[in-house]
Amino acid sequence: MSSHGDIAGFVRSLERWVTLQRMILENFKKADERVRNADRLEIIIHTRIAFNHLIKTLKAFDDWLQDPFISSNIPRDLLLEVWDTTLKITELLLELDIKHTSTVKDIIEEAVREGRVSPLIMQLRDIGFGRDNRRGEGHSMSI
Repeated sequence: MSSHGDIAGFVRSLERWVTLQRMILENFKKADERVRNADRLEIIIHTRIAFNHLIKTLKAFDDWLQDPFISSNIPRDLLLEVWDTTLKITELLLELDIKHTSTVKDIIEEAVREGRVSPLIMQLRDIGFGRDNRRGEGHSMSI
C-alpha cells in the first residue's frame, strides 16, 4: 500500500464490506420472525446459512488480523475490544454446543430405547452414509 490511490481503494473496499455486513445483519433480523414460524427443515436451512456466514466472517476477520498493514495500525484498546467480544462469542458457542449435543444425545438414547428411531435411518447411519461426524465416532448424515 504505497500510494494514496491504493489506500483510497482499500478504504472503499472496507466501506463496501461494512455496507454488505449491515445489509446481511438486517436480513437476518428480518428472517427471525419467519424462521420462528417455519417448519423444521426451514429452521435448519436458515441456521446453516447463518453458520456459513459466521464461518465466512470469522475467516475474513482472521485474515484481517494477519494483515501487517491492519495489525500495525489497530490500537491496543480496539484489539482488546475484539478479544473481549471474541471470548463472549466463543463462550456462547461452546455453551450452545455442549447443551445441544447433550440434549440430542439424551433424545436419541430415549428414542432408541422406545423404538421410535426409523429402521431406515438407523441402516443408513450403520453403513456410514454421509460424512464424518466431528462430534463423536461414526458418521453423520448430511442434507
